[in-house]
Amino acid sequence: MNPETATEYAARHGLEAIVVWQRGRTVFERYADGYDRAKPHALYSGTKSFWGVLAVAAQDDGLLELDEPVSATIPEWREDAWKARVTLRSLLQLTSGIGFGGLGSAVPIYERALNVTLRNEPGGTFTYGGIPLQVFGAVLQCKLVKRALSPHEYLRIRILDPIGLKIGSWRSLADGTQPLPTGAFITALEWLKFGQLLVAGGAWKDKQIVEAASLRSCFKGSAANPRYGLAFWLSPLPAQPDLVYASGSGGQALYIVASEQLVVVKFGRSASYKHETFLRALLGDASLKKSRQAR
Repeated sequence: MNPETATEYAARHGLEAIVVWQRGRTVFERYADGYDRAKPHALYSGTKSFWGVLAVAAQDDGLLELDEPVSATIPEWREDAWKARVTLRSLLQLTSGIGFGGLGSAVPIYERALNVTLRNEPGGTFTYGGIPLQVFGAVLQCKLVKRALSPHEYLRIRILDPIGLKIGSWRSLADGTQPLPTGAFITALEWLKFGQLLVAGGAWKDKQIVEAASLRSCFKGSAANPRYGLAFWLSPLPAQPDLVYASGSGGQALYIVASEQLVVVKFGRSASYKHETFLRALLGDASLKKSRQAR
């Protein structure tokens, strides 16, 4: 592993923070551009990954089923042949048929997200965007009414509080709700905790927060995009198939390699940053060696 080489690449593309943790200890840490251990950073679409994990936990809790249709909760969706076939899983995999959009400042409130017109038949096309996560949020909000919780409160109680993860702040939409596809501001060391939960198979200090088998389902791609699971990107490196990561605009990333007990948090501010280039620089010789052995 070569964190210095990877950091040299990241520094050429607006590096603001990098923390490398492996096998129980931090092995590399660097900050730049006014950031330090205490300053929260916007995750942008890196926020999405919280909801894939929460969704499988909610299924374990009996709150929802990933393969249930949105229309089971939102009756209006039964009136459209395509919408009637959209499942919660397809929303999180971005294969629901909803078109591009709903990113950044354009995230719609739940009501507007539910009124979206599908652009493609559900299941056949991967389209990146934020609207599917807002539709998922609308469904989850309905299911949480009896508990008097919002989706973000449920996330905090079910996942974040048990691992001591503190969100610095959340963005708010025009109606006062908080978005699901973006909006979390967090320090590098706090996001690291989420990665540690994932690399441990859903366990935290000998307590199972998310069932390991359930968590693994977050890291399975779809037929439409084998490299995207439930709000997580899957490995671009054939030699490291168990690598998964959360990704946000500008080069935000949380990389997890379970077989190496490795978690990397990276913050930045450049559209030119490439995950694959960084990962090849980071994993370098080990990745190349595995590739040769596989032959």
